[in-house]
Amino acid sequence: MDLRLAGRGALVTGAGSRIGAAIAGTLADEGCAVLVHGRDAAAAAAVAEQIAARGVRTEVVLGDLTEPGVAEEVAVTARDFGARILVNNAGPFAGGDWGGTGPADWHTAFEGDVLPTVRVTQTLLPSLRQHGWGRVITVGHRAAGTAPPAAARAAMVNMTTSLAHHLAGTGVTANCVSPGVIVADEERIDGSAGERPGRPADIAAAVVYLASPLADYVNGIELRVDGGYPETP
Repeated sequence: MDLRLAGRGALVTGAGSRIGAAIAGTLADEGCAVLVHGRDAAAAAAVAEQIAARGVRTEVVLGDLTEPGVAEEVAVTARDFGARILVNNAGPFAGGDWGGTGPADWHTAFEGDVLPTVRVTQTLLPSLRQHGWGRVITVGHRAAGTAPPAAARAAMVNMTTSLAHHLAGTGVTANCVSPGVIVADEERIDGSAGERPGRPADIAAAVVYLASPLADYVNGIELRVDGGYPETP
């Protein structure tokens, strides 16, 4: 199936490994130019090298999105790159339950996950609207069963719904993909989809569909890719 992504441009944040790298690679497989964001220069460069080997245009942009001004700088680079697809994937892994978390854990969940997503999105959004077509896809937290990430994911899902309503009729859509348990591709996986952990490729497939023109009428949803097991440990 032709997803009609050839020649389009995308920014994938947190694309240096695992889910982000899989999303970047799958977009490139569809002919999409990819701006690879990461904090680790070597990891981001390795992903970009794999994309370039496919004959697709790619660049690397580095930076910690929690640092002042960095999210905005990354978004401006994406605008200049020609990105019309934004995949918000960057975010820290934060755990802990109600009895074992303090203010710092909650600050990490929101300052490290939610607010960078808001900053990148707000900065790039005018360009998407100006061109009359775009995608904002947010990958939810990978540990939603623990207290701070659960609250952060709820914030991101509700933010996506609000953004979708704001963008209705503009040609720009906003959707959220919420992964279940995800293991690295090199780990052994047995069983059916409902009996095994997910792979980065499972998340990438969902994201790339939502990024495509085939999903023009899909707006404001949370797509759970969890094999039927919504609670992650």
